[in-house]
Amino acid sequence: MDSGPSEHDKRRCEWALGDPLMLRYHDQEWGTPRFDDRHLFEFLILEGAQAGLSWLTILKRREDYRRGFAGFDPHRVATFSRERIESLLRDPGIIRNRRKVESAVTNARIFLNVLEEYGDFATYLRRFLPDMPRHNRWTSLQGIPASTPESRALAKDLKRRGASFVGEIICYAFMQAVGMVNDHVTGCYRYTELLQK
Repeated sequence: MDSGPSEHDKRRCEWALGDPLMLRYHDQEWGTPRFDDRHLFEFLILEGAQAGLSWLTILKRREDYRRGFAGFDPHRVATFSRERIESLLRDPGIIRNRRKVESAVTNARIFLNVLEEYGDFATYLRRFLPDMPRHNRWTSLQGIPASTPESRALAKDLKRRGASFVGEIICYAFMQAVGMVNDHVTGCYRYTELLQK
């Protein structure tokens, strides 16, 4: 009986090849719809931290971010004091960029404001992409846009609320990561798996 392709033989998005951490992230997380508040807050912070860096750099530090940012509990991060921020800026496990660390605290407060207004962050996100998850049909990485009208609208609204490190490209990377959109290329085995979720 044919059990299908082995793990080694499965076709994957090219960006995931070459590093075991990226491969695991691609296979288990990226593009998988998951809309609980803590997960969405985690990716809002991590995508902002990634600005100007590789995603692998952030993945390697993810556990340090979880430790430093209170398990990505937005209620706790929103209360971080100046002393806590200074402590984070001495932590070699995270990206020690003052603007990024301070923005994470500010963005936590904005995240909580959104929760108060909408009940949960996914409801807010559906304002920008009502049909999420959206299954795109890209046949190559070259066809995938860096931003979309929806990510531009999300970025504009978050900035209006006072958030930072939430530009249209960061917002689209966030949308891809949390599964608002399925941007696995159509030849990738995960594309087909996610169609069935």
